[in-house]
Amino acid sequence: MSDKSKVLILFQRVLVWVLYFYSGFVLYSNKVLLPSMLVSFTRIIYPLSIFWLQIRIKKRTNFLHIDSKMTTSQLWFNLLPVIASLLTVIFSLANLFLYILGKFINF
Repeated sequence: MSDKSKVLILFQRVLVWVLYFYSGFVLYSNKVLLPSMLVSFTRIIYPLSIFWLQIRIKKRTNFLHIDSKMTTSQLWFNLLPVIASLLTVIFSLANLFLYILGKFINF
């Protein structure tokens, strides 16, 4: 890979992580605009999703490793962190965008 593409990939990753960490900051600073049940779920899973994503990125494994030889418990053990992390990303970013939109409207 060329140096330019490495820099672009690094910039994209930093941008995504900064956005995700800022959404967590807004989430934990009690500036929530989502229903309380979604906020509680997101606050519980948010730190776990960060660690889970870092482990997956560091090991360079597939996010959804599904094999035909897996038992049902192994399948759920692989699916639940993916589903929970995906929902956490969606809810925390939705809360962030609603917060930013609210700031612009009340500007």
